[in-house]
Amino acid sequence: MFPSISPVQQIGLAILVAAVLVWIVGLGHLRRNGRSRPAEPSAVFKGPSVIPAQRTSSAHPMESVELTEAEKEAFAGLIRAFPQH
Repeated sequence: MFPSISPVQQIGLAILVAAVLVWIVGLGHLRRNGRSRPAEPSAVFKGPSVIPAQRTSSAHPMESVELTEAEKEAFAGLIRAFPQH
């Protein structure tokens, strides 16, 4: 192949080129054979929800805090200072 590199390096280069070619062919095969197609409705997971439903603030007394009037005014000032887009 190349006279300036050793036979061991030539073998390594040949293996590297072969691996790249196999990877390219495999990637093309995956794209052509349906990996890019959306899943069919029958294949959609229909098991129990992984994330539990959100509880309301009245679920536990430790989950809600009453704000003082000064805190409510400060929060309202923050909302006015940073308008939503």
